[in-house]
Amino acid sequence: MKAIQHIGLSLFLAGLAIFTILPFIGSYELSTEKLDEVVQNKGIKSELFVKNLQESTVGKEFSTPFTFSSNIVSAIEDANETHKANQEWDKVIWDKKHSFSYEIAKDIGAGPVREHKGLFWFLTFGLGIIGALLFIIPQLYLKPIPGIKNNGIWHSAATNRGWIGWFVFLFLVGFYILLYFYPDYIVNWTYIVDPISQSISGNMASQWFLYGFLYCIVTVVMGIRMYIKYRHNKYQILRTTSVLFFQIAFAFLIPEIMVSLEMPWYDFKNAFPLDYDFFFEWNLKTLANSGFIGIFILVWGTVLTIVVVPVMVYFFGKRWYCSWVCGCGGLAETLGDPYRHLSDKSLRAWQIERWLIHGVLVFAILMTGMTLYAYFTGADVVLGIKTQLVKDTYGFLIGSIFAGVIGTGFYPIFGNRVWCRFGCPLAAYLGLVQRFKSKFRITTNGGQCISCGNCSTYCEQGIDVRAYAQKGQNIVRSSCVGCGICSAVCPRGVLKLENGPDDGATRHEIPEVMLGNDVNLFEMLEENR
Repeated sequence: MKAIQHIGLSLFLAGLAIFTILPFIGSYELSTEKLDEVVQNKGIKSELFVKNLQESTVGKEFSTPFTFSSNIVSAIEDANETHKANQEWDKVIWDKKHSFSYEIAKDIGAGPVREHKGLFWFLTFGLGIIGALLFIIPQLYLKPIPGIKNNGIWHSAATNRGWIGWFVFLFLVGFYILLYFYPDYIVNWTYIVDPISQSISGNMASQWFLYGFLYCIVTVVMGIRMYIKYRHNKYQILRTTSVLFFQIAFAFLIPEIMVSLEMPWYDFKNAFPLDYDFFFEWNLKTLANSGFIGIFILVWGTVLTIVVVPVMVYFFGKRWYCSWVCGCGGLAETLGDPYRHLSDKSLRAWQIERWLIHGVLVFAILMTGMTLYAYFTGADVVLGIKTQLVKDTYGFLIGSIFAGVIGTGFYPIFGNRVWCRFGCPLAAYLGLVQRFKSKFRITTNGGQCISCGNCSTYCEQGIDVRAYAQKGQNIVRSSCVGCGICSAVCPRGVLKLENGPDDGATRHEIPEVMLGNDVNLFEMLEENR
């Protein structure tokens, strides 16, 4: 079994290495004809931009996207600076510079990756998937100590902020920076998923299609790991299946199919304010001009936020969304599962969490209020502040840096729920409802607690579960996402996730079926009492 795992790890690392060097393969050459086509399609009126490109880029061959894209970006910046100084606003190129560069690079790129997309897909995604499965599946046949224990997580370089953890951290942060801010550098990555994108929507792949596809692959592979690790726990099996279904169907396939049918791209499970640009004027105009489906999306998005979310939280707690539906939660529970114990359990972290996550919620609400006011009044300034500046600031700081670069990139350093715990405005909204008006709670049986600490160790939200268990107190916390792992790792059946009226009583009976625990171990512990 160990030999198979070593082979799997080797294949995975080989796929990862090839994926990493792909951007350095190929060439880029912009012709005069292609430049004229870009100018016409984009409606560019800047002669200075065209002149800059003719002097620095046209007719020259570039061996990497970095220098090529640098020339495109410099031409835009130089032209815009002059036009803004002369107040020639109609000649300013307002497109995001690197997105503009990406469109050109995507169209003119050449080389083995573009010519052999299937081969390079296998050498990257294929080897990565096969290698990961060969490493994960043999765990099904190993015979560990009954129950789910720490299993050396504090002694592994991968899960204890060792060199492997820091390597994963740097890779994830680098990937998200390229994805959000420098898509023109990763054109070759999008080439290898072009056939898949064309088969679904009929369009060439963008960096966002690449991300969506990679997201699904990672959650499925790591979801298989969850199936194996928690194979004796029905709750975890169902929960993992749910997040995989909603990610693949609702967040990936349905929106792409809608695009192929000339409908707006929309994720029907994504609620405001997590979907922070839902009420932006460009989105409202797009939906209003899309006929019945656009109006339906607008109504559904509003009802989902105002009615469905609080009602579901009242009956089932925020776990119905954060642990069963949400794509961010799905990635955190699959890819992030090996790092859940790294969440900070200190009082200071809890204080920062409260201020930060509710601050983001207030920011999102104020921004949306300003946006709607501007949309209905036609004003672009509210209280002396430009609404576009507020939206750009939120999109950069929260939508990109916090939710992406930090939210996922920091898994190996700060745990798997950094975004959910400290930044997600929807989690803050759900948490407020759960804390003050919800039937969901985790009941405890203090008389059976042996203070092993497994529950607190594995709480991804930084809750000291053991402190509640020792006192026999029900756990009703706004931050709890109801993942149920605390119950799964408890060797005594102390914790139980419940929905029902809180009568102030705690649970003293021992359940016949303990979620995620080995019954033989429980009987052994009972005999030794």
